[in-house]
Amino acid sequence: MKVKPIAEIVAYLTPVAEEVGVEIIDAAWNAKEKSLTIFLDAPGGVDLLLCEKFHRAADAPLDELDPTFGAPYTLNCSSAGLDRPFRTARDYERHLGEKIEVRFYAPYEGAKYYEGVLLGFDGEWIRVETAQGEKRFPAEKTAKVCLLIEV
Repeated sequence: MKVKPIAEIVAYLTPVAEEVGVEIIDAAWNAKEKSLTIFLDAPGGVDLLLCEKFHRAADAPLDELDPTFGAPYTLNCSSAGLDRPFRTARDYERHLGEKIEVRFYAPYEGAKYYEGVLLGFDGEWIRVETAQGEKRFPAEKTAKVCLLIEV
């Protein structure tokens, strides 16, 4: 099945998301299930009601865009998840001052895992206040950076 580029779909739905008060974090096409999943984030988190609100608001615009060129598909809306990896500068910006975890593929300064408060991100370096003081980590060497979930 032919599908329009995900970037085009996201760009088209971004104004709809803004009206609803959510941000589209990512989108994915599942060819086997013939489904489009839109991953959302919002201040205070995303719940089922917010997903439903976005889904209803996106229905008509998606019909107009016709992302599958007339073929039937299923639209899913989901929270991006608390532990999703940071991928963009916006992800870092959104979580300034919050506790994060940083994982490396290979040990960096003696460890593969650090946690602390996110102080900044300039596109190349991640600044974190750890128990050992402020540290700078090269973003290109990280395996995963995400919110620290404390239980």
